[in-house]
Amino acid sequence: MAEHRIIFKSKPQINISYSSSVRMWLVCGTAFLCVLQSAINDGGRSFTPAFTALFTAIIIEYLLTWRSYGASKIKDGSAAACAMILSLLLPNQIHPVYAAFGAVFAIIVVKHGFGGLGANWLNPAVGGWLFIRFSWPDTLTNTTSSITELSVASDLSAFDNSITEFLNNSVFSITGIQLPSGYVDLLFNNNPGIIADRGIFFLLIGTLVITAAGINRGWIPLVFLTVYGFLIRLTGDTVQLWNGDMLYGFFSGGTILAAFILAAEPASSAKFKSGIFITVFFAAVLSWFFRYRCLDYSGAFIAIAVINCFTPLVRLMEEKLFLSGRSRRNIQENPL
Repeated sequence: MAEHRIIFKSKPQINISYSSSVRMWLVCGTAFLCVLQSAINDGGRSFTPAFTALFTAIIIEYLLTWRSYGASKIKDGSAAACAMILSLLLPNQIHPVYAAFGAVFAIIVVKHGFGGLGANWLNPAVGGWLFIRFSWPDTLTNTTSSITELSVASDLSAFDNSITEFLNNSVFSITGIQLPSGYVDLLFNNNPGIIADRGIFFLLIGTLVITAAGINRGWIPLVFLTVYGFLIRLTGDTVQLWNGDMLYGFFSGGTILAAFILAAEPASSAKFKSGIFITVFFAAVLSWFFRYRCLDYSGAFIAIAVINCFTPLVRLMEEKLFLSGRSRRNIQENPL
């Protein structure tokens, strides 16, 4: 009697160079940098919801796993990363109680409700954010900005103007491109809003580091931003085509967070390149649709949640194609 085994010539996992705990703590550190920048600009207020979510998630994780694993599940960093990412989705002025409720829902219902780390089809941080949004919608809708173009802004800072002038006279003068004023202010946003937007400069640095280190695959955010940016540029202005503001779309609405962290999260995504590409492509399309057609500032987060709902179906299709197509050649028969 023969024993049949499936041999993968190439591993379908998204991240294979680092352990799960290393990846989780690096992502957690990236999120903390974003919270730090936001806290610097609001007198430390951003620390309150972030640390509340962090401590709540760690306590809940410990209570759920201490009998079987002791403190080992805390050390893997998954609960901490989930809480810190959740905090980036929240407004800096939100009451910490809501952050705690979101963390509880993310850990108990989304993460452990489906079997723990790696078994969840929905990103836990997004799940916690959805719980807050639908349970207490005013806590989010009243503290996020509406979609506006930078061309109508009149309160640009002197810092923005000086940096823009320097770049135009030095770097961009070679190509003949002139950077309009206002984009530097986006990187150092002092207005009330989600922490991911208020700490966008440090978030960019952190995401570039984790991408360079191979924590996620660099082509995933590239596909997301390319598709998202193209749609913004093509139809961002409903009056005139090919007049949308891509930079504003990238640096607001949590787009960088969605592209580099949420869309690239391995547990709630497809496993093969083809499936990942399809899900990321449609995540970008839906992000544009929810934000620029449904006028929802947090459209990228909703899009990620919708795509996550189809993750089990995509994985099933991947499995069927793998077993019925070219990958049958990787099945070897080993006699007992």
